[in-house]
Amino acid sequence: MKIAILSKGKDNYSTKRLIETARERGHKAIVVNYAECYCEIEQDVPDVRYKGEDISDINAIVPRIAASLTKYGSAIVRQFEVKGVYTTAKSIAIVRSRDKLKSLQILSKAGVGIPKTVFARETAEVDDLIEQIGVPMVIKVARGTHGKGVVLADTKKAAKSVIQAFYVEGVSILLQEFIAESAGSDIRAIVVGGRVVASMKRQSLGDDFRSNIHLGGVGKKIKLTDEERKTAIKAAKAMGLSICGVDMIQSNRGPRVLEVNSSPGLQGIETATKRDVAGKIIDYVEINAKRRPKKDRVCA
Repeated sequence: MKIAILSKGKDNYSTKRLIETARERGHKAIVVNYAECYCEIEQDVPDVRYKGEDISDINAIVPRIAASLTKYGSAIVRQFEVKGVYTTAKSIAIVRSRDKLKSLQILSKAGVGIPKTVFARETAEVDDLIEQIGVPMVIKVARGTHGKGVVLADTKKAAKSVIQAFYVEGVSILLQEFIAESAGSDIRAIVVGGRVVASMKRQSLGDDFRSNIHLGGVGKKIKLTDEERKTAIKAAKAMGLSICGVDMIQSNRGPRVLEVNSSPGLQGIETATKRDVAGKIIDYVEINAKRRPKKDRVCA
């Protein structure tokens, strides 16, 4: 089988692990920088070209689309879908997962526990916004990633200042309740094919309430409760992602999902858990790419 990892970073840990694992299984695995791909669109002839060559002979793709290139990357994934190539993440699910507001709306409708959230952009009713959540509160840029664009406001005055500052920048924001009992930690669960294959607890360092490993947080293996496992699986299903990372925080009301990541990093969780997550992903590709009829071509 010919498998393409759609990634801008051929030396990225996750990309290298997927390539190495696929090749160990006897597959022809290549890295395709989706930002350098271009599409040829004609009636009944949807081609994808890369470095001057047609790459239509690919059997399966594993998208690793950067947040900053979501629109273009998902368009390339969509072109592969039109060609009938199997993908571990549908283009529509990638776009959906990158929109924090849309994600929360979908999770809420599906009955998945989430923190209480208020979405805003330019309303003058700042005092009412703050009243709906209370302080302390977490204020996020709607399209931030890796913990960037996230602020903890301890007082009404601080919250008002942050909200007004974001207004000046012309960005949409999310105001969320601060769940003190999470104590600067969260849980990352990797879901593959409706099963949790690895999970870790990430803890912030010092006074930082953000636990992202990209920001210096540390991870350790954790055994999920039944409720946490069911929540992660339910969140993945609601987002339409067969392979994803589900970030949750523990609260007195049960697990609350913060985000569902369509291309979770593998280094932190494989290091913390000693689990072969890359192997589980390639297992899933092997089974499902072979099952999918070539004629099943869908443009989402």
